Amino acid sequence: MTTTTRIGAASALLFSLILGVAHADTAAPDLEARRTALNSLLKEQWEYTMRSSPEWASLLGDKRYNDKWSDFSQAGIEADLKASADFLKRFEAVDTTGFPLQEQLNRELMVRQLRQNLDGARFKDWEMPLAQNSGIHIDGPMIISALNFETVKDYEDYIKRLHALPKLFEETRVQMDKGVKDGLMPPKFLIPKIVKQCEDVAAMKPADSPYAEPLKKMPKDFSAADKERLTKEILAAVKTDVAPAYKKLAVYTKTKYLPHGRTEVGMWSLPDGVARYNFKAQSSTTTEMSAEQIHQLGLSEVARIEGQMLETAKKLGYKDLKSFNKAVEANPALHPKSRQEIIDLYQKYTDQMYTQLSNQFGVLPKNKVEIKPVEEFREKGASAAAYMPGSPDGKRPGRVMVNTGDFAKRSTIDIETTALHEGVPGHHMQLTIAQEIQGLPDFRQQGNYTAYAEGWALYSERLGEELGFYKDPYSYYGHLQDEMLRAIRLVVDTGLHYKKWNRQQVVDFFHAHSGIGEVEVQSETDRYIVWPGQALGYKIGQLKILELRDYARKELGDRFDIRKFHDQVLGAGALPMDVLESHIKDWVATEKKTVANQSS
Repeated sequence: MTTTTRIGAASALLFSLILGVAHADTAAPDLEARRTALNSLLKEQWEYTMRSSPEWASLLGDKRYNDKWSDFSQAGIEADLKASADFLKRFEAVDTTGFPLQEQLNRELMVRQLRQNLDGARFKDWEMPLAQNSGIHIDGPMIISALNFETVKDYEDYIKRLHALPKLFEETRVQMDKGVKDGLMPPKFLIPKIVKQCEDVAAMKPADSPYAEPLKKMPKDFSAADKERLTKEILAAVKTDVAPAYKKLAVYTKTKYLPHGRTEVGMWSLPDGVARYNFKAQSSTTTEMSAEQIHQLGLSEVARIEGQMLETAKKLGYKDLKSFNKAVEANPALHPKSRQEIIDLYQKYTDQMYTQLSNQFGVLPKNKVEIKPVEEFREKGASAAAYMPGSPDGKRPGRVMVNTGDFAKRSTIDIETTALHEGVPGHHMQLTIAQEIQGLPDFRQQGNYTAYAEGWALYSERLGEELGFYKDPYSYYGHLQDEMLRAIRLVVDTGLHYKKWNRQQVVDFFHAHSGIGEVEVQSETDRYIVWPGQALGYKIGQLKILELRDYARKELGDRFDIRKFHDQVLGAGALPMDVLESHIKDWVATEKKTVANQSS
Protein backbone atom coordinates (compact mmCIF):
# COMPACT_ATOMS: atom_id res chain seq x y z
CA MET A 1 0.00 0.00 0.00
CA THR A 2 1.32 3.42 -0.96
CA THR A 3 1.60 6.02 1.79
CA THR A 4 1.96 9.77 1.40
CA THR A 5 4.40 12.00 3.21
CA ARG A 6 3.07 15.34 4.31
CA ILE A 7 5.40 18.14 3.25
CA GLY A 8 3.20 21.22 3.62
CA ALA A 9 0.15 22.69 1.93
CA ALA A 10 1.76 23.91 -1.27
CA SER A 11 3.70 20.75 -1.99
CA ALA A 12 0.63 18.61 -1.23
CA LEU A 13 -0.60 19.83 -4.59
CA LEU A 14 1.76 17.45 -6.32
CA PHE A 15 -0.71 14.59 -5.96
CA SER A 16 0.71 11.76 -8.06
CA LEU A 17 4.25 13.08 -7.82
CA ILE A 18 4.10 13.64 -4.09
CA LEU A 19 6.40 11.77 -1.73
CA GLY A 20 4.75 8.36 -1.93
CA VAL A 21 6.64 5.46 -0.41
CA ALA A 22 6.99 2.35 -2.59
CA HIS A 23 5.56 -1.05 -1.60
CA ALA A 24 7.47 -2.26 1.41
CA ASP A 25 7.87 -5.75 0.06
CA THR A 26 9.65 -4.51 -3.10
CA ALA A 27 11.92 -1.97 -1.41
CA ALA A 28 15.55 -2.83 -0.95
CA PRO A 29 16.67 -3.18 2.68
CA ASP A 30 18.87 -0.10 2.36
CA LEU A 31 16.07 2.11 1.01
CA GLU A 32 16.10 4.64 3.84
CA ALA A 33 19.89 4.83 3.80
CA ARG A 34 19.89 5.56 0.07
CA ARG A 35 17.19 8.20 0.46
CA THR A 36 19.17 9.85 3.23
CA ALA A 37 22.32 9.73 1.09
CA LEU A 38 20.55 11.45 -1.82
CA ASN A 39 19.18 14.19 0.40
CA SER A 40 22.60 14.74 1.93
CA LEU A 41 24.18 14.93 -1.51
CA LEU A 42 21.58 17.47 -2.66
CA LYS A 43 22.35 19.61 0.38
CA GLU A 44 26.09 19.30 -0.22
CA GLN A 45 25.69 20.35 -3.86
CA TRP A 46 23.55 23.35 -2.84
CA GLU A 47 26.11 24.40 -0.26
CA TYR A 48 28.75 24.26 -2.98
CA THR A 49 26.52 26.36 -5.26
CA MET A 50 26.11 29.05 -2.62
CA ARG A 51 29.82 29.06 -1.79
CA SER A 52 30.89 29.30 -5.43
CA SER A 53 28.15 31.78 -6.42
CA PRO A 54 28.28 34.34 -3.62
CA GLU A 55 26.25 36.94 -5.53
CA TRP A 56 23.37 34.50 -5.90
CA ALA A 57 23.70 33.50 -2.26
CA SER A 58 23.41 37.16 -1.28
CA LEU A 59 20.32 37.61 -3.46
CA LEU A 60 18.73 34.62 -1.73
CA GLY A 61 19.40 36.15 1.68
CA ASP A 62 22.35 33.87 2.53
CA LYS A 63 24.85 36.39 3.86
CA ARG A 64 27.76 34.06 4.58
CA TYR A 65 29.62 35.15 1.43
CA ASN A 66 28.57 38.81 1.30
CA ASP A 67 32.17 40.00 1.11
CA LYS A 68 33.00 37.95 -2.01
CA TRP A 69 32.48 37.76 -5.76
CA SER A 70 32.51 34.62 -7.87
CA ASP A 71 35.92 33.33 -8.93
CA PHE A 72 36.07 34.10 -12.66
CA SER A 73 39.70 33.13 -13.09
CA GLN A 74 40.55 30.28 -15.46
CA ALA A 75 41.54 28.16 -12.48
CA GLY A 76 38.22 28.95 -10.83
CA ILE A 77 36.25 28.05 -13.95
CA GLU A 78 38.09 24.75 -14.36
CA ALA A 79 37.66 23.93 -10.66
CA ASP A 80 33.94 24.53 -10.99
CA LEU A 81 33.69 22.22 -14.00
CA LYS A 82 35.61 19.54 -12.12
CA ALA A 83 33.27 19.91 -9.16
CA SER A 84 30.26 19.56 -11.47
CA ALA A 85 31.74 16.42 -13.04
CA ASP A 86 32.39 14.95 -9.60
CA PHE A 87 28.86 15.72 -8.44
CA LEU A 88 27.46 14.20 -11.62
CA LYS A 89 29.26 10.91 -11.00
CA ARG A 90 28.02 10.80 -7.44
CA PHE A 91 24.41 11.55 -8.38
CA GLU A 92 24.50 9.00 -11.22
CA ALA A 93 25.70 6.40 -8.74
CA VAL A 94 22.61 6.83 -6.54
CA ASP A 95 20.23 3.91 -6.95
CA THR A 96 16.70 5.34 -6.68
CA THR A 97 14.91 1.96 -6.87
CA GLY A 98 11.92 2.13 -4.55
CA PHE A 99 12.26 5.88 -3.95
CA PRO A 100 9.17 8.09 -3.81
CA LEU A 101 8.54 9.51 -7.28
CA GLN A 102 9.32 13.05 -6.16
CA GLU A 103 12.72 12.03 -4.83
CA GLN A 104 13.47 10.15 -8.03
CA LEU A 105 12.68 13.38 -9.86
CA ASN A 106 15.06 15.32 -7.60
CA ARG A 107 17.89 13.07 -8.72
CA GLU A 108 16.84 13.09 -12.40
CA LEU A 109 16.60 16.89 -12.55
CA MET A 110 19.95 17.35 -10.85
CA VAL A 111 21.65 14.90 -13.22
CA ARG A 112 20.04 16.67 -16.17
CA GLN A 113 21.20 20.06 -14.92
CA LEU A 114 24.79 18.95 -14.30
CA ARG A 115 25.03 17.20 -17.67
CA GLN A 116 23.76 20.28 -19.47
CA ASN A 117 26.29 22.51 -17.72
CA LEU A 118 29.13 20.16 -18.62
CA ASP A 119 27.92 19.66 -22.20
CA GLY A 120 27.80 23.42 -22.70
CA ALA A 121 31.32 23.94 -21.35
CA ARG A 122 32.85 23.03 -24.71
CA PHE A 123 31.52 26.32 -26.12
CA LYS A 124 33.42 28.43 -23.56
CA ASP A 125 30.69 31.04 -23.16
CA TRP A 126 32.74 32.59 -20.36
CA GLU A 127 35.11 33.95 -23.01
CA MET A 128 32.32 36.30 -24.18
CA PRO A 129 31.40 37.69 -20.74
CA LEU A 130 30.07 41.15 -21.63
CA ALA A 131 27.12 42.34 -23.68
CA GLN A 132 25.05 45.50 -23.76
CA ASN A 133 22.42 43.83 -21.58
CA SER A 134 24.46 41.50 -19.36
CA GLY A 135 27.85 41.15 -17.72
CA ILE A 136 29.40 42.20 -14.45
CA HIS A 137 29.58 45.87 -15.50
CA ILE A 138 25.76 46.14 -15.34
CA ASP A 139 24.88 43.06 -13.28
CA GLY A 140 26.99 44.29 -10.36
CA PRO A 141 24.97 47.43 -9.65
CA MET A 142 21.70 45.60 -10.28
CA ILE A 143 22.62 42.95 -7.70
CA ILE A 144 23.67 45.58 -5.17
CA SER A 145 20.37 47.44 -5.57
CA ALA A 146 18.47 44.28 -4.63
CA LEU A 147 20.37 43.36 -1.45
CA ASN A 148 19.22 43.90 2.11
CA PHE A 149 21.49 46.03 4.28
CA GLU A 150 20.39 45.61 7.87
CA THR A 151 23.49 45.45 10.08
CA VAL A 152 26.86 47.12 10.40
CA LYS A 153 28.42 43.83 9.30
CA ASP A 154 26.36 43.94 6.08
CA TYR A 155 28.04 47.24 5.26
CA GLU A 156 31.49 46.09 6.32
CA ASP A 157 31.15 43.02 4.12
CA TYR A 158 30.00 45.26 1.29
CA ILE A 159 33.11 47.42 1.64
CA LYS A 160 35.28 44.30 1.30
CA ARG A 161 33.26 43.35 -1.78
CA LEU A 162 33.89 46.78 -3.30
CA HIS A 163 37.62 46.45 -2.68
CA ALA A 164 37.54 43.05 -4.43
CA LEU A 165 35.73 44.32 -7.53
CA PRO A 166 38.90 45.26 -9.50
CA LYS A 167 40.07 41.64 -9.26
CA LEU A 168 36.81 40.40 -10.79
CA PHE A 169 37.05 43.02 -13.55
CA GLU A 170 40.61 41.93 -14.27
CA GLU A 171 39.53 38.27 -14.44
CA THR A 172 36.82 39.36 -16.86
CA ARG A 173 39.36 41.18 -19.01
CA VAL A 174 41.56 38.06 -19.11
CA GLN A 175 38.61 35.99 -20.36
CA MET A 176 37.86 38.64 -22.98
CA ASP A 177 41.49 38.32 -24.14
CA LYS A 178 41.00 34.58 -24.48
CA GLY A 179 37.86 35.26 -26.48
CA VAL A 180 39.84 37.44 -28.89
CA LYS A 181 42.31 34.59 -29.45
CA ASP A 182 39.58 31.96 -29.86
CA GLY A 183 37.36 34.05 -32.11
CA LEU A 184 34.62 34.24 -29.49
CA MET A 185 33.58 37.85 -29.95
CA PRO A 186 30.31 39.79 -29.78
CA PRO A 187 29.26 41.76 -32.87
CA LYS A 188 31.48 44.78 -33.36
CA PHE A 189 28.64 47.30 -33.61
CA LEU A 190 27.41 46.45 -30.09
CA ILE A 191 30.73 46.80 -28.28
CA PRO A 192 30.62 50.63 -28.10
CA LYS A 193 27.46 50.29 -26.01
CA ILE A 194 29.48 48.31 -23.45
CA VAL A 195 32.19 50.97 -23.50
CA LYS A 196 29.62 53.72 -22.90
CA GLN A 197 28.06 51.86 -19.99
CA CYS A 198 31.47 51.48 -18.33
CA GLU A 199 32.45 55.09 -19.02
CA ASP A 200 29.20 56.37 -17.56
CA VAL A 201 29.70 54.57 -14.24
CA ALA A 202 33.39 55.55 -14.12
CA ALA A 203 32.52 59.23 -14.61
CA MET A 204 29.97 59.43 -11.80
CA LYS A 205 30.75 61.20 -8.59
CA PRO A 206 31.15 58.60 -5.81
CA ALA A 207 27.96 59.69 -4.08
CA ASP A 208 25.99 59.37 -7.34
CA SER A 209 27.36 55.94 -8.26
CA PRO A 210 24.95 53.00 -8.16
CA TYR A 211 27.52 51.41 -5.86
CA ALA A 212 26.77 54.12 -3.29
CA GLU A 213 23.08 53.20 -3.30
CA PRO A 214 23.28 51.25 0.00
CA LEU A 215 24.08 54.50 1.78
CA LYS A 216 20.51 55.60 1.11
CA LYS A 217 19.16 52.58 3.01
CA MET A 218 21.32 52.89 6.12
CA PRO A 219 19.23 51.93 9.18
CA LYS A 220 18.31 54.77 11.50
CA ASP A 221 19.44 52.87 14.58
CA PHE A 222 23.10 52.90 13.50
CA SER A 223 25.25 55.10 15.68
CA ALA A 224 26.41 58.41 14.26
CA ALA A 225 29.99 57.16 14.39
CA ASP A 226 29.16 54.03 12.39
CA LYS A 227 27.20 56.01 9.83
CA GLU A 228 30.07 58.41 9.34
CA ARG A 229 32.70 55.66 9.16
CA LEU A 230 30.76 53.42 6.77
CA THR A 231 29.83 56.32 4.51
CA LYS A 232 33.42 57.46 4.32
CA GLU A 233 34.76 53.95 3.57
CA ILE A 234 32.13 53.16 0.92
CA LEU A 235 32.68 56.43 -0.93
CA ALA A 236 36.42 55.92 -0.74
CA ALA A 237 36.12 52.40 -2.14
CA VAL A 238 33.91 53.64 -4.99
CA LYS A 239 36.48 56.33 -5.79
CA THR A 240 39.67 54.28 -5.47
CA ASP A 241 38.50 50.79 -6.53
CA VAL A 242 35.21 50.80 -8.41
CA ALA A 243 35.52 53.83 -10.68
CA PRO A 244 39.10 53.02 -11.79
CA ALA A 245 38.08 49.41 -12.51
CA TYR A 246 35.27 50.64 -14.75
CA LYS A 247 37.54 53.13 -16.45
CA LYS A 248 40.23 50.52 -17.08
CA LEU A 249 37.68 48.09 -18.51
CA ALA A 250 36.24 50.82 -20.73
CA VAL A 251 39.67 51.69 -22.12
CA TYR A 252 40.55 48.04 -22.75
CA THR A 253 37.20 47.31 -24.38
CA LYS A 254 37.46 50.35 -26.63
CA THR A 255 41.09 50.05 -27.69
CA LYS A 256 41.99 46.35 -27.50
CA TYR A 257 38.68 44.49 -27.73
CA LEU A 258 36.51 46.49 -30.13
CA PRO A 259 38.79 46.07 -33.19
CA HIS A 260 38.27 42.29 -33.04
CA GLY A 261 34.46 42.36 -32.85
CA ARG A 262 32.84 40.01 -35.32
CA THR A 263 31.21 41.41 -38.43
CA GLU A 264 28.40 38.82 -38.75
CA VAL A 265 25.64 38.96 -36.14
CA GLY A 266 24.52 35.31 -36.21
CA MET A 267 25.83 32.64 -33.87
CA TRP A 268 26.55 30.53 -36.96
CA SER A 269 29.60 32.78 -37.52
CA LEU A 270 31.21 31.68 -34.24
CA PRO A 271 33.38 28.57 -33.92
CA ASP A 272 31.18 25.45 -33.99
CA GLY A 273 28.30 27.84 -34.53
CA VAL A 274 25.65 25.36 -35.67
CA ALA A 275 26.12 23.05 -32.69
CA ARG A 276 26.41 26.08 -30.41
CA TYR A 277 23.00 27.39 -31.47
CA ASN A 278 21.31 23.99 -31.40
CA PHE A 279 22.52 23.58 -27.82
CA LYS A 280 21.16 27.01 -26.87
CA ALA A 281 17.81 26.34 -28.54
CA GLN A 282 17.31 22.97 -26.90
CA SER A 283 18.40 24.30 -23.50
CA SER A 284 15.91 27.16 -23.73
CA THR A 285 12.94 25.15 -24.97
CA THR A 286 13.69 21.87 -23.14
CA THR A 287 12.51 20.15 -26.32
CA GLU A 288 14.12 18.35 -29.25
CA MET A 289 12.57 20.72 -31.78
CA SER A 290 14.87 21.61 -34.64
CA ALA A 291 15.60 25.20 -35.64
CA GLU A 292 13.57 24.65 -38.82
CA GLN A 293 10.56 23.36 -36.87
CA ILE A 294 10.76 26.35 -34.54
CA HIS A 295 11.02 28.76 -37.48
CA GLN A 296 7.94 27.27 -39.17
CA LEU A 297 5.97 27.32 -35.91
CA GLY A 298 6.83 31.00 -35.59
CA LEU A 299 5.61 31.79 -39.10
CA SER A 300 2.34 29.98 -38.37
CA GLU A 301 1.79 31.86 -35.11
CA VAL A 302 2.63 35.20 -36.72
CA ALA A 303 -0.04 34.60 -39.36
CA ARG A 304 -2.65 33.57 -36.76
CA ILE A 305 -2.07 36.52 -34.45
CA GLU A 306 -1.88 38.95 -37.36
CA GLY A 307 -5.42 37.97 -38.26
CA GLN A 308 -6.62 38.84 -34.75
CA MET A 309 -4.77 42.15 -34.83
CA LEU A 310 -6.32 43.09 -38.18
CA GLU A 311 -9.78 42.27 -36.87
CA THR A 312 -9.21 44.59 -33.90
CA ALA A 313 -7.89 47.40 -36.12
CA LYS A 314 -10.93 47.16 -38.38
CA LYS A 315 -13.26 47.41 -35.38
CA LEU A 316 -11.50 50.67 -34.54
CA GLY A 317 -12.07 51.99 -38.07
CA TYR A 318 -8.80 51.16 -39.84
CA LYS A 319 -8.54 49.12 -43.01
CA ASP A 320 -5.08 47.68 -42.40
CA LEU A 321 -2.46 47.26 -39.68
CA LYS A 322 -0.02 49.69 -41.23
CA SER A 323 -2.42 52.65 -41.04
CA PHE A 324 -3.57 51.58 -37.56
CA ASN A 325 -0.02 51.26 -36.21
CA LYS A 326 0.82 54.65 -37.66
CA ALA A 327 -2.22 56.18 -35.96
CA VAL A 328 -1.27 54.57 -32.63
CA GLU A 329 2.25 55.96 -32.91
CA ALA A 330 0.89 59.47 -33.63
CA ASN A 331 -1.77 59.44 -30.90
CA PRO A 332 -0.45 61.41 -27.89
CA ALA A 333 -3.06 59.80 -25.63
CA LEU A 334 -1.29 56.46 -26.10
CA HIS A 335 2.12 57.69 -24.93
CA PRO A 336 3.17 58.34 -21.32
CA LYS A 337 3.43 61.94 -20.18
CA SER A 338 5.96 61.15 -17.47
CA ARG A 339 8.05 58.42 -15.92
CA GLN A 340 5.61 58.21 -13.00
CA GLU A 341 2.66 57.56 -15.29
CA ILE A 342 4.29 54.34 -16.46
CA ILE A 343 4.81 53.19 -12.86
CA ASP A 344 1.22 54.12 -11.94
CA LEU A 345 -0.24 52.13 -14.85
CA TYR A 346 1.75 49.04 -13.92
CA GLN A 347 0.47 49.38 -10.36
CA LYS A 348 -3.13 49.82 -11.53
CA TYR A 349 -3.14 46.67 -13.65
CA THR A 350 -1.32 44.67 -10.97
CA ASP A 351 -3.89 45.66 -8.34
CA GLN A 352 -6.67 44.72 -10.77
CA MET A 353 -5.32 41.20 -11.17
CA TYR A 354 -4.94 40.62 -7.45
CA THR A 355 -8.73 40.76 -7.09
CA GLN A 356 -9.09 37.75 -9.42
CA LEU A 357 -6.37 35.43 -8.15
CA SER A 358 -8.46 33.44 -5.68
CA ASN A 359 -10.81 32.43 -8.50
CA GLN A 360 -7.95 30.93 -10.49
CA PHE A 361 -5.55 29.54 -7.88
CA GLY A 362 -5.84 27.54 -4.69
CA VAL A 363 -2.36 28.52 -3.48
CA LEU A 364 -1.33 32.18 -3.53
CA PRO A 365 2.09 33.74 -2.86
CA LYS A 366 2.50 35.23 0.59
CA ASN A 367 4.31 38.38 -0.52
CA LYS A 368 2.94 40.97 -2.91
CA VAL A 369 4.97 42.27 -5.82
CA GLU A 370 6.49 45.76 -5.91
CA ILE A 371 6.72 48.03 -8.96
CA LYS A 372 10.08 49.84 -9.21
CA PRO A 373 11.81 51.86 -11.96
CA VAL A 374 14.92 50.50 -13.68
CA GLU A 375 18.06 52.37 -12.60
CA GLU A 376 18.68 55.19 -15.08
CA PHE A 377 22.26 54.17 -15.84
CA ARG A 378 21.09 50.91 -17.47
CA GLU A 379 17.91 52.10 -19.17
CA LYS A 380 19.40 52.09 -22.66
CA GLY A 381 20.09 48.37 -22.69
CA ALA A 382 17.18 47.23 -20.50
CA SER A 383 13.88 45.76 -21.68
CA ALA A 384 10.55 47.52 -21.10
CA ALA A 385 10.12 45.58 -17.85
CA ALA A 386 11.71 42.65 -16.06
CA TYR A 387 11.07 40.71 -12.88
CA MET A 388 13.58 40.47 -10.05
CA PRO A 389 12.73 37.63 -7.64
CA GLY A 390 12.38 38.29 -3.97
CA SER A 391 14.49 36.60 -1.32
CA PRO A 392 13.17 33.34 0.19
CA ASP A 393 13.09 34.89 3.66
CA GLY A 394 10.58 37.48 2.44
CA LYS A 395 12.73 40.43 3.45
CA ARG A 396 13.09 41.55 -0.15
CA PRO A 397 9.82 41.25 -2.08
CA GLY A 398 9.74 40.39 -5.75
CA ARG A 399 9.94 43.45 -7.97
CA VAL A 400 8.82 44.33 -11.46
CA MET A 401 11.58 46.63 -12.70
CA VAL A 402 10.01 49.03 -15.21
CA ASN A 403 12.00 50.96 -17.81
CA THR A 404 10.76 54.56 -17.71
CA GLY A 405 13.53 55.97 -19.93
CA ASP A 406 12.55 57.77 -23.17
CA PHE A 407 9.03 57.71 -21.78
CA ALA A 408 7.59 59.98 -24.49
CA LYS A 409 8.69 57.47 -27.15
CA ARG A 410 7.11 54.54 -25.35
CA SER A 411 3.55 53.29 -25.71
CA THR A 412 1.00 52.62 -23.00
CA ILE A 413 -0.98 50.00 -24.93
CA ASP A 414 1.20 47.06 -23.87
CA ILE A 415 1.52 47.94 -20.19
CA GLU A 416 -1.51 45.92 -19.04
CA THR A 417 -0.33 42.70 -20.67
CA THR A 418 3.27 43.22 -19.51
CA ALA A 419 2.11 43.79 -15.93
CA LEU A 420 0.43 40.37 -15.99
CA HIS A 421 3.52 38.76 -17.51
CA GLU A 422 6.11 40.14 -15.12
CA GLY A 423 4.05 40.34 -11.93
CA VAL A 424 0.84 38.45 -11.14
CA PRO A 425 -0.08 35.89 -12.21
CA GLY A 426 3.19 35.68 -14.16
CA HIS A 427 6.77 35.60 -12.90
CA HIS A 428 6.08 36.83 -9.39
CA MET A 429 3.46 34.20 -8.73
CA GLN A 430 5.39 31.31 -10.27
CA LEU A 431 8.75 32.09 -8.69
CA THR A 432 7.41 33.07 -5.28
CA ILE A 433 5.23 29.96 -4.95
CA ALA A 434 8.22 27.81 -5.93
CA GLN A 435 10.27 29.39 -3.15
CA GLU A 436 7.50 28.69 -0.66
CA ILE A 437 6.94 24.98 -1.45
CA GLN A 438 7.88 22.96 1.60
CA GLY A 439 9.80 19.73 1.02
CA LEU A 440 11.46 20.58 -2.28
CA PRO A 441 15.26 20.79 -2.24
CA ASP A 442 16.71 24.28 -2.65
CA PHE A 443 17.87 23.75 -6.21
CA ARG A 444 14.28 23.11 -7.27
CA GLN A 445 12.78 25.92 -5.23
CA GLN A 446 15.19 28.27 -7.02
CA GLY A 447 15.19 26.39 -10.33
CA ASN A 448 14.54 27.95 -13.71
CA TYR A 449 13.79 26.58 -17.15
CA THR A 450 13.20 29.29 -19.73
CA ALA A 451 10.33 27.53 -21.52
CA TYR A 452 8.58 26.88 -18.22
CA ALA A 453 9.09 30.29 -16.59
CA GLU A 454 8.56 32.43 -19.69
CA GLY A 455 5.91 30.09 -21.05
CA TRP A 456 3.96 30.48 -17.82
CA ALA A 457 4.33 34.26 -17.93
CA LEU A 458 3.07 34.41 -21.52
CA TYR A 459 0.22 32.05 -20.60
CA SER A 460 -0.61 34.55 -17.82
CA GLU A 461 -1.12 37.27 -20.42
CA ARG A 462 -3.62 35.01 -22.22
CA LEU A 463 -5.30 34.30 -18.89
CA GLY A 464 -5.94 38.02 -18.52
CA GLU A 465 -7.79 37.96 -21.82
CA GLU A 466 -9.90 35.01 -20.67
CA LEU A 467 -10.76 36.85 -17.43
CA GLY A 468 -12.15 39.82 -19.36
CA PHE A 469 -9.25 42.23 -18.96
CA TYR A 470 -8.04 44.43 -21.84
CA LYS A 471 -11.42 46.19 -21.90
CA ASP A 472 -9.80 49.12 -23.70
CA PRO A 473 -9.49 47.96 -27.34
CA TYR A 474 -6.08 49.62 -27.58
CA SER A 475 -4.91 47.67 -24.54
CA TYR A 476 -6.26 44.49 -26.14
CA TYR A 477 -4.35 45.33 -29.29
CA GLY A 478 -1.27 45.84 -27.12
CA HIS A 479 -1.85 42.37 -25.68
CA LEU A 480 -2.01 40.86 -29.17
CA GLN A 481 1.04 42.87 -30.18
CA ASP A 482 3.02 41.45 -27.28
CA GLU A 483 1.98 37.91 -28.18
CA MET A 484 3.00 38.73 -31.73
CA LEU A 485 6.39 39.79 -30.39
CA ARG A 486 6.87 36.32 -28.89
CA ALA A 487 5.83 34.68 -32.17
CA ILE A 488 8.19 36.93 -34.11
CA ARG A 489 10.98 35.81 -31.80
CA LEU A 490 10.65 32.24 -33.05
CA VAL A 491 11.12 33.51 -36.59
CA VAL A 492 13.89 36.06 -36.12
CA ASP A 493 15.96 34.19 -33.53
CA THR A 494 16.19 31.18 -35.83
CA GLY A 495 16.50 33.59 -38.73
CA LEU A 496 19.60 35.20 -37.23
CA HIS A 497 21.36 32.16 -35.92
CA TYR A 498 20.20 29.38 -38.24
CA LYS A 499 19.14 30.95 -41.55
CA LYS A 500 21.94 33.55 -41.53
CA TRP A 501 19.74 36.64 -41.58
CA ASN A 502 21.42 39.98 -41.12
CA ARG A 503 20.32 42.54 -38.56
CA GLN A 504 18.28 44.59 -41.03
CA GLN A 505 16.23 41.54 -42.00
CA VAL A 506 15.16 41.20 -38.39
CA VAL A 507 14.25 44.88 -38.14
CA ASP A 508 12.31 44.65 -41.41
CA PHE A 509 10.41 41.58 -40.23
CA PHE A 510 9.46 43.43 -37.04
CA HIS A 511 8.16 46.42 -39.00
CA ALA A 512 6.26 44.17 -41.42
CA HIS A 513 4.45 42.27 -38.67
CA SER A 514 4.24 44.48 -35.58
CA GLY A 515 3.67 48.05 -34.56
CA ILE A 516 6.00 48.16 -31.56
CA GLY A 517 8.04 51.33 -31.21
CA GLU A 518 11.39 51.85 -32.87
CA VAL A 519 13.22 51.96 -29.54
CA GLU A 520 11.91 48.50 -28.66
CA VAL A 521 12.51 47.09 -32.14
CA GLN A 522 16.16 48.07 -31.95
CA SER A 523 16.58 46.86 -28.36
CA GLU A 524 14.86 43.53 -29.03
CA THR A 525 16.89 42.91 -32.17
CA ASP A 526 20.15 43.47 -30.32
CA ARG A 527 18.96 41.26 -27.49
CA TYR A 528 18.43 38.26 -29.78
CA ILE A 529 21.84 38.81 -31.33
CA VAL A 530 23.71 38.52 -28.03
CA TRP A 531 21.32 36.14 -26.24
CA PRO A 532 20.69 33.38 -28.81
CA GLY A 533 17.95 30.87 -28.12
CA GLN A 534 16.61 32.47 -24.94
CA ALA A 535 13.69 34.14 -26.71
CA LEU A 536 12.46 30.80 -28.08
CA GLY A 537 11.21 29.57 -24.72
CA TYR A 538 8.27 31.98 -24.39
CA LYS A 539 5.97 30.82 -27.17
CA ILE A 540 6.94 27.16 -27.00
CA GLY A 541 6.32 27.05 -23.25
CA GLN A 542 3.00 28.90 -23.53
CA LEU A 543 1.70 26.63 -26.27
CA LYS A 544 2.63 23.52 -24.25
CA ILE A 545 0.78 24.80 -21.14
CA LEU A 546 -2.29 25.60 -23.26
CA GLU A 547 -2.06 22.14 -24.85
CA LEU A 548 -1.91 20.49 -21.43
CA ARG A 549 -4.87 22.54 -20.19
CA ASP A 550 -6.91 21.49 -23.21
CA TYR A 551 -5.91 17.88 -22.56
CA ALA A 552 -6.92 18.07 -18.90
CA ARG A 553 -10.23 19.76 -19.70
CA LYS A 554 -11.08 17.17 -22.36
CA GLU A 555 -10.14 14.20 -20.18
CA LEU A 556 -11.84 15.45 -17.01
CA GLY A 557 -14.89 17.10 -18.57
CA ASP A 558 -17.17 18.62 -15.95
CA ARG A 559 -14.68 17.59 -13.26
CA PHE A 560 -12.01 19.93 -14.62
CA ASP A 561 -11.14 22.63 -12.08
CA ILE A 562 -8.99 25.52 -13.34
CA ARG A 563 -7.75 26.20 -9.82
CA LYS A 564 -6.47 22.65 -9.46
CA PHE A 565 -4.86 22.75 -12.90
CA HIS A 566 -3.01 25.98 -12.16
CA ASP A 567 -1.90 24.67 -8.78
CA GLN A 568 -0.55 21.57 -10.49
CA VAL A 569 1.43 23.58 -13.02
CA LEU A 570 2.96 25.74 -10.28
CA GLY A 571 3.02 23.20 -7.45
CA ALA A 572 6.22 21.33 -8.32
CA GLY A 573 8.52 24.25 -9.04
CA ALA A 574 10.02 24.89 -12.47
CA LEU A 575 10.13 21.81 -14.71
CA PRO A 576 11.37 20.96 -18.20
CA MET A 577 8.47 20.77 -20.67
CA ASP A 578 8.62 17.00 -21.03
CA VAL A 579 8.57 16.53 -17.26
CA LEU A 580 5.69 19.00 -16.88
CA GLU A 581 3.71 17.05 -19.48
CA SER A 582 4.25 13.78 -17.63
CA HIS A 583 3.31 15.46 -14.35
CA ILE A 584 0.02 16.88 -15.67
CA LYS A 585 -0.95 13.63 -17.37
CA ASP A 586 -0.24 11.68 -14.18
CA TRP A 587 -2.41 14.13 -12.25
CA VAL A 588 -5.24 13.79 -14.78
CA ALA A 589 -5.02 9.98 -14.50
CA THR A 590 -5.17 10.25 -10.69
CA GLU A 591 -8.19 12.56 -10.87
CA LYS A 592 -9.99 10.17 -13.22
CA LYS A 593 -9.19 7.22 -10.95
CA THR A 594 -10.50 9.12 -7.93
CA VAL A 595 -13.75 9.88 -9.73
CA ALA A 596 -14.08 6.25 -10.82
CA ASN A 597 -13.54 5.01 -7.26
CA GLN A 598 -16.15 7.45 -5.94
CA SER A 599 -18.65 6.22 -8.51
CA SER A 600 -18.14 2.52 -7.81
